[in-house]
Amino acid sequence: MSPYNDVGGKDGFGPIAREEGEPPFHHAWESRVFALNRLLLKQGLYDLDEFRYAVERLPEDVRQRGYYEKWLSAIEMLLKEKGKLP
Repeated sequence: MSPYNDVGGKDGFGPIAREEGEPPFHHAWESRVFALNRLLLKQGLYDLDEFRYAVERLPEDVRQRGYYEKWLSAIEMLLKEKGKLP
């Protein structure tokens, strides 16, 4: 079974619906999660593959949350695994 992020070459997902004039972030905290992830990647604390794998390893209930909520949970998981958070 493929990880749920591995959808390369698969059909049937339909078009991506975008709102007219849709902002890049719907809440201020989402932009901070995005920036935090970029900073931690740039510092080399983890790489993009590790981050994607962390998202895939999130519990099912967390994977049902919003996009940046999943990102924040994955960042927290990685920081704990690397001994940066208790």
